[in-house]
Amino acid sequence: MLQAAVGTLVEATGDLPRFTASSLFSEWSLEPVSFVLTVWVAGLYVYGTLVLRRRGDHWPVGRTLAFVGLGMGSFLFATSSGLAAYDLTLLSVHMVQHMVLSMLVPMALALGAPVTLALRTLPSRPRRWLLVVLHSRAAKVLSFPPLTFTVYVVSPWALYFSGWYAASLHSAYVHEMMHIHLVLVGSLFFWPILGIDPVPGRVGYPFRMLLVVLTLPFHAFLGVTIMGQEELLGGSWYPDLHNGPMGAWLPDPADDQHLAGGILWGSGDLIAIVLFAALFTQWVRSSMKEAAREDRRLDLLEARERAAATNPASHAAGASGAEDAP
Repeated sequence: MLQAAVGTLVEATGDLPRFTASSLFSEWSLEPVSFVLTVWVAGLYVYGTLVLRRRGDHWPVGRTLAFVGLGMGSFLFATSSGLAAYDLTLLSVHMVQHMVLSMLVPMALALGAPVTLALRTLPSRPRRWLLVVLHSRAAKVLSFPPLTFTVYVVSPWALYFSGWYAASLHSAYVHEMMHIHLVLVGSLFFWPILGIDPVPGRVGYPFRMLLVVLTLPFHAFLGVTIMGQEELLGGSWYPDLHNGPMGAWLPDPADDQHLAGGILWGSGDLIAIVLFAALFTQWVRSSMKEAAREDRRLDLLEARERAAATNPASHAAGASGAEDAP
């Protein structure tokens, strides 16, 4: 029985060499689902930018780099590089993959403003369909900030402290769906917060920053809980790996779990602080633009008052004509 279980584990994880930084690239393999998804999504985005360019319209290069390079590039890296090769072997590696998929990828995709690009490039009928979706009751519910915040902070607790994570270790389908789930939940939370696309759920900058700040204690508490958890996540999965050919170099599962909790705690807080700084910058720029618009309005009003004071007869005639007009 034990030999059969070990054989199944070896088949699932492979006989991997000792994990090092170079393993992130030496153990690279293109997974069909993630590769096809990356090619299609990134390809459609690039095609949209080319349509705008042929029309003579401008599209910021930074948005393209954010969506295609950082967003979809990070998704492909997390699901096809050494992170994917070792995510069934080391919980600490899985945790890095988790943070990339749940925070970095959704933030980068949102910064690319794909909804705005679609609205500017789609034909009239698909554009109407997209607008119907954006204004639908379902979209408003799914983007309701308190709901998205709750789902975002509860989801990792449900993942690691239920049978879901253990199921993802034994089922390739559940494992892939977990990756998609992390990106979708992160997107629901970050898309309205970044506020570039015209999606429902956008709120004022003070509330956006409050939501980001509120994620900090939840990430920290979850990380500390995993670090201090005596029961191993995944049950006997990681201890059983020690009975296979990788047992000579695998770290103690409890030590690796302690490291994984620290990665969740530290990286979550770091990315949240970066997002907080980005939102603060957006808020300052928005305030400066609003101040500039107000200055222009006041300058125009002052110019009209000076013109009226310089030539009151003309102004009075104009006002009289306006009163006599039907």
